[in-house]
Amino acid sequence: MKKMSLLLITLILSLSCSNDDASNIPQNVQPVPQNNNNPPPIELATSAPCVNGLAGGFPCNGFNLVSRIELDTMGASRGNDCWGWTDPVSGIEYAIMGLDNGTAFIDLSNPAEPVFLGTLSSASGSSAWRDVKVFNNYAFIVSEAAGHGMQIFDLTKLRNVNSPPENFNADATYDEFGNAHNIVINEDSGFAYAVGTTTFNGGPHFIDINDPLNPLYAGGYEMDSYSHDAQVVIYNGPDSDHTGAEILIGSNENEVVIIDISDKFSPQQIASISYDQTGYTHQGWFTEDQRYFIVGDELDELNFGFNSRTLVFDFIDLDNPELATEYYGATSAIDHNGYVKGNKYYLANYTHGMSEIDLSGIGSGNLFESGFFDTHPANDASAFRGAWSVYPYFPSGNIIISDINLGFFVVRRGN
Repeated sequence: MKKMSLLLITLILSLSCSNDDASNIPQNVQPVPQNNNNPPPIELATSAPCVNGLAGGFPCNGFNLVSRIELDTMGASRGNDCWGWTDPVSGIEYAIMGLDNGTAFIDLSNPAEPVFLGTLSSASGSSAWRDVKVFNNYAFIVSEAAGHGMQIFDLTKLRNVNSPPENFNADATYDEFGNAHNIVINEDSGFAYAVGTTTFNGGPHFIDINDPLNPLYAGGYEMDSYSHDAQVVIYNGPDSDHTGAEILIGSNENEVVIIDISDKFSPQQIASISYDQTGYTHQGWFTEDQRYFIVGDELDELNFGFNSRTLVFDFIDLDNPELATEYYGATSAIDHNGYVKGNKYYLANYTHGMSEIDLSGIGSGNLFESGFFDTHPANDASAFRGAWSVYPYFPSGNIIISDINLGFFVVRRGN
């Protein structure tokens, strides 16, 4: 997101605390998530099974609360992104959570008793936005904080933390850009893509990270608008014309773009997609067969007054993608980051917490919520509070949720 004036920030803060129309928010501006000033009146548990629709005060369906860590414990006032790392040697799972003032690392050897190992402080100032991805046992971290660049952290150091919590140091920094909204990594190619920087008009900034401690500038793409988020894959989907190409699908505020970035010096647009009632095209993710691309729009609930909307695009022909269906959730909560695992889509649904959407009927447009865990018990309002992101890829089946206001959660499917 681009730098905002104090007046604009004040406007967005007022909008984020109400259900008023947000159509006057200019492009390139993501609303600032706010702390919850109305905490639920009940005492919330740190672990509990989901029984009769509640897990220790948290509304739930099918998911137990395994554990949680509050922001105060991690020395922060606000949470944001999360990701995970599984140690290939020990098999131990580690959670990585973005905070306003840095990045937290959490040992999940015993997920019921997670150990907060410590924090890597922000490379510059604090920010509501921080994003992290993992490649080859290293974490790559960016932030909207001015002059932050990309921090690189050797995750194998987490094996030998003797007196947690520790204050960690970055092992390298990439400084070809300052602030960035997000970091995308294609683990199959060994390239990172910073989006929402001040380079390439906010389009993807290419970085070769095959040698993680020596990242190399590799160009970028600036032919479309500001890119808020993206997914990059080596394409192996149903359109044989593009098999083996490195494809970037960008969520670019008011459109979805499909770019062939196989040749880093000459990226080529394959297609761009618009849709009705666009608020802010925020983030998207492929189904595992790369047939469908699932997109969330972050401002449509506020702008148009409907329930949580998930858009499903049919990518059977990358050159001619089509909107296949729209799924509307049970509440008016705003959708944020979502990821696919198997036939389930795990959506961080802000005030509705994490929503699990069943994709088994996606070909016929039959999507439904098969479970949820609500990290924001106070309400399901259309507001920027609650669950920011979710990571469903641990081999154990444990899922982590990062909550803006209540911190870190581990949840797991129950019976």
